[in-house]
Amino acid sequence: MYKNHLLKGALLLTAAGVFSRIIGFFYRIFLSRTFGAEQMGIYELISPVLALSFALCTSAIQSSISKFTAAEPEAAIYAKRRILLTGLSVSFVLSCLCTLFVWREADFISDFLLKETRCAPLLKIAALSFPAACIHSCINGYYYGIRKSFLPAFCQVFEQCFRVGSVLLFGQYAAARGLSCTIQLAAVGLVIGECASMAVSVFAARIHFSKKLPESLPLKLSRPELFSRLFSFAAPLCATRVCLHLLGTIESSRIPVSLQLFGYSSRQALSAYGVYTGMAMTCILFPGALTNSIAVLLMPTISRADASNNQSAIYSAIFQCTCFCLFIGVGCTAVFSLCGNFIGSTLFGNVLAGQLIRMFCFLCPFLYLNTTLLSILNGLGKTGCTFLFQILSLAVRLFFVFFILPLSGIPGLFQGMLFGQMLLTILCAAALFFVLSRRHA
Repeated sequence: MYKNHLLKGALLLTAAGVFSRIIGFFYRIFLSRTFGAEQMGIYELISPVLALSFALCTSAIQSSISKFTAAEPEAAIYAKRRILLTGLSVSFVLSCLCTLFVWREADFISDFLLKETRCAPLLKIAALSFPAACIHSCINGYYYGIRKSFLPAFCQVFEQCFRVGSVLLFGQYAAARGLSCTIQLAAVGLVIGECASMAVSVFAARIHFSKKLPESLPLKLSRPELFSRLFSFAAPLCATRVCLHLLGTIESSRIPVSLQLFGYSSRQALSAYGVYTGMAMTCILFPGALTNSIAVLLMPTISRADASNNQSAIYSAIFQCTCFCLFIGVGCTAVFSLCGNFIGSTLFGNVLAGQLIRMFCFLCPFLYLNTTLLSILNGLGKTGCTFLFQILSLAVRLFFVFFILPLSGIPGLFQGMLFGQMLLTILCAAALFFVLSRRHA
């Protein structure tokens, strides 16, 4: 039963993820050719700030909703709704506060943290998307918990279509009237996409609960008890993701600086960073639509099996998912190694993109496998371990960015990424082996 739900859900999310990434892939090509590599680099600089805000306001709470909803009996709809509403209320308040902070402090964040003043207008626009992202993410977490992946998959595609479609529409409108567009248009599209996804999620949730509530079981937990359970799981997970994204923001803002120390001009450094994040890593992470889908559904699956003490289901899910991620990772390494130059020059029209794709493709097995291993450990309640392991991995990457990249250039960035991901794989595998060995004993 667990395997069937996991497989069906993963296939559905994968189909949506692949379709969304195909749209996003060509969207990146459009942005890079319309605004240039330097503007792409500026736009990519705000991504860690957005990821940090999402980690602080929503990401851990979404995982908590998913985990505790999955552990409830099938008919306990009242309890599941209370889990959703409790998590959503906390997430929404945090997201509104975060929006206000980023809006007011955009200049400070751009100057002090990102080292690029031109990021400030982008941050102000993108901050408006936080509340909408919080609402539809929490609702998605609920649907992951009840093992229904259609709505999250549909919202993913719907959001991407509205984001890209709005940018293309506004771009054509401006071009027809001889108006110039800036990369801020991409931030506007981000807000539109999140709002569209939120509208669909809220509408679907209202229909779902109006049909299901009369059949549900009575409540068992009071609101303070439920909040305590959610907080106890979400707090270390939130701390993990906030610290990781904060360090990731430092890493991202430091890369252009280190490239300048290596000998690049400011323009060349931003262009190279834009090619690395907006082109090369977009390709490298593209197959991750499949492994990410598995990871999203694996945590509630493991949690449900763990709650019912179904050890065979846990072992089966772990073995099949890890083998599959390794297979995908090795295959993608071979494909990108052979076709990297063609992808970079033909699709992006950038020779450097092809070179970076061929260089960074060796990360694929570790990137895809680590996503799954971390999800398994979180599903088993080992959030403290995943926090420590990811901090250590990122510390290795930061060391290379600060000290090796200024000496060796882009290869130093690759070496840091590779060693950091390898360390994370070894630590996660060792921890998982230890946990399962103790349970078996």
